[in-house]
Amino acid sequence: MTDPVGKLPSELDQLPDRDPEETAEWAASLDAVTQAAGPHRAAYLMRRSLQHAEGAGLALPKLLETDYVNTIPTAAEPAFDGDLEMESRITAWNRWNAAAMVTRGARYGVGGHIATFASAAWLYETGFNHFFRGKEGDGSGDQLYIQGHASPGIYARAFLDGRLSERQLDNFRQETGGDGLPSYPHPRRLPWLWEFPTVSMGLGPLSAIYQARFNRYLANRNIKDTANSHVWAFLGDGEMDEPESTAALALASREQLDNLTFVINCNLQRLDGPVRANFRVVQELEAQFRGAGWNVVKTLWGNAWDELFQLDTTGALLRRLREVPDAQFQTYATRDVAYIREHFFGAEPALAELAKLLTDAKIGECFYTSRGGHEARKVYAAYRAAVEHKGAPTVILAQTVKGYTLGKGFESKNANHQMKKLSIDEFKGMRELLGLPIPDSAFEDGLVPYGHPGADSPEVRYLQERRAALGGPAPARRVHAVALPQPEERAFKALYKGSGKQEMATTMAFVRLVKDLMRDKETGKRWVPIVPDEARTFGMESLFPSAGIYSPLGQTYDPVDRDQLMYYKEAKDGQILNEGITEAGAMADFIAASTSYATHGETMIPFYIFYSMFGWQRTGDQMWQLADQLGKGFIVGATAGRTTLTGEGLQHADGHSHLIAATNPASLNYDPAFAYEVAVIVKDGLRRMYGPEAENVFYYLTVYNEPKPQPAMPEGVEEGIVKGLYRFKEGTPAKADAPRLQLLASGTAIHWALEAQELLAADWGVTADVWSATSWGELRRDALEADEALLRGEQQVPYVTQALSGAPGPVLAVSDWMRQVPDQISQWVEQDWSSLGTDGFGLSDTRAAARRHFGVDAQSIVVASLAQLARRGEVPASAVKEARERYGL
Repeated sequence: MTDPVGKLPSELDQLPDRDPEETAEWAASLDAVTQAAGPHRAAYLMRRSLQHAEGAGLALPKLLETDYVNTIPTAAEPAFDGDLEMESRITAWNRWNAAAMVTRGARYGVGGHIATFASAAWLYETGFNHFFRGKEGDGSGDQLYIQGHASPGIYARAFLDGRLSERQLDNFRQETGGDGLPSYPHPRRLPWLWEFPTVSMGLGPLSAIYQARFNRYLANRNIKDTANSHVWAFLGDGEMDEPESTAALALASREQLDNLTFVINCNLQRLDGPVRANFRVVQELEAQFRGAGWNVVKTLWGNAWDELFQLDTTGALLRRLREVPDAQFQTYATRDVAYIREHFFGAEPALAELAKLLTDAKIGECFYTSRGGHEARKVYAAYRAAVEHKGAPTVILAQTVKGYTLGKGFESKNANHQMKKLSIDEFKGMRELLGLPIPDSAFEDGLVPYGHPGADSPEVRYLQERRAALGGPAPARRVHAVALPQPEERAFKALYKGSGKQEMATTMAFVRLVKDLMRDKETGKRWVPIVPDEARTFGMESLFPSAGIYSPLGQTYDPVDRDQLMYYKEAKDGQILNEGITEAGAMADFIAASTSYATHGETMIPFYIFYSMFGWQRTGDQMWQLADQLGKGFIVGATAGRTTLTGEGLQHADGHSHLIAATNPASLNYDPAFAYEVAVIVKDGLRRMYGPEAENVFYYLTVYNEPKPQPAMPEGVEEGIVKGLYRFKEGTPAKADAPRLQLLASGTAIHWALEAQELLAADWGVTADVWSATSWGELRRDALEADEALLRGEQQVPYVTQALSGAPGPVLAVSDWMRQVPDQISQWVEQDWSSLGTDGFGLSDTRAAARRHFGVDAQSIVVASLAQLARRGEVPASAVKEARERYGL
């Protein structure tokens, strides 16, 4: 609804106006300026007034968008702390070698990306020379999230620094020989250099935010002083379209992570063309980050633009810059000056008059090369502003030209992301532009040469001196001792002895175990519980008052349940990371915690518990990132399976996570049936991940919400639990020649198999042995290793083959997962094989009805067992039909 004069109502209409006459005078003044000097002048005055009010500390809404100019004027730039000429020569060598490496690799068809680093070279070089702390100084150094497509430039700098050889550069993207370089930042492939895998776009910015947050977590819990660690995330403007890129901006602002800086390379191009062809991505990003509470620094124009802005006495240039879409600006960078005069400056008379004062050379310099991201002083000023800003994270929007210095065939071309090489003539042109002393004779073999000024050259000495002052080489990964003392046996023994008549789900068993382990004097503080707002679902509320929920502000309110035993307690040194409804955020937490042994030299034991359906299915890409980053810890898919979640239905019913998890070589996947199995697996996981011979693996456990009496652990089953299979209950034959078979079951299915064992014996005279298959995946991994050994001429029998060797009758495998999960091991089982599973979509119903629907309940197992035996002639075929009728199938 509008008021009588047609104006939309405002929130101001709800506030009392104690002096309406004064308010009217202000409005009249604005009207007068509009009429006398035009709407542009009036808008300018309003913006300046708001900026002044913000600086004065008045409580006003912030401007979400500022003019398309640099945040830091040239006159306000701090003194440059370095030798600009020397740094220019270093940057030139790095540009050359990055392009040479990719071009030489094109001979073998391995490709690579040239244009990204060409645009971002000064963004990295300025950081390496002045800001990025290394790991050989005090503390942990800075954490650098390098843009994946810029990796050739980082390799080029490491080559100049003496950390890489020409041979290694020539093996870019050729790793099988053992002396190659991975295409992108891959810690698992080059663990002494790379810390953070970033090329799965969107995951870098998300992880950087949670890494900065985890740094504060370590400090607030008095585990590690991280005051001197700054997180730098280098991103592309196109990458910011990924939802993960901006998913946690509010978190970073809310927790005042001023130890975090995003550097977004705004070259206005993504992989196939402009990022915002009809719009302006820089302005969009500014509004997005300002709205989320970030400090925004725009570094758009180089010094050549200063003259243009000084001549712009009417504001026409600023207006034109605000309205030109990105795709058009990209076109200006590729067209002649006459085109720019006509299409940019010809837009209005004031601009045309301004253009008459400019030479063609000046216009060409401004529109072809002069960008803030290409000038060291501009970048230095932005970085200095970022590290000195307190109370909020900073984003630097640095405008560049994609393909800068690579020649007209590359610069600003839509296809330059896919262009993998330069011609010899293009390299010679680049040589002249960069001023490099590379003779023509160096090209005689038809290959572009690498360039190096010499190990004792002024450039290399300068580079190394700067890095020494900042704490050593960067990027660099350092692995510190991981080993932790094994926790006391008491916590595990509580589950070994079972629950007696008391019913307990394996989800609760895991939570109880970890709660006891968190009390351990030596390692208890190392546990990092992570949960995405489902702690009460998993029975974890008992941890709230004892461990506390982490919050950098502590608890600034009186909790509604303060008078209860298990009240909601937040604390600055809280141990639990309760992330809200964000599985992606929780996984980013887990990655930061699981790699703290390398990032900070502090070994942590994270466990992340979630609805199993929302793990591998929703955040599987991050789990690959975890593996790549060599993370360790326990990922727990709780309330697992497809038939144990009564009422939840299709979207929550998980029948396939173990299949997805099996594709990840670093993931050790277990589906325990009993509480004691959970204890044995966790104990072995602590040994393998945190013992003296720590492995770069992580554990995935599925646990269930179905309460059952938990049996005591039988003797001698520990090895079978860890390896994936052991006989839990042997059948007792009613007579010597009774038909026999083997029932293999995992997770909650063990209970259906045990019931089927009784029915087979009582109703059909069939003997069944019941086996607990704690890990179909580990059985398969072991069998694959045995197959590989055979190829080397070594005799090795898979564990599953050994375990079932000589077991009489066929094998029937059953689980709460789709049949492909147990079928992973079928080829290594010598007996006749069959399986049952929950293939298809989930549904809402009782557990019994759901199991009957999928054909995995005890009666269905009996019928499937009889069918197997009938095919072998060991029971009459009529028994199958009779059983179906008896059980109502």
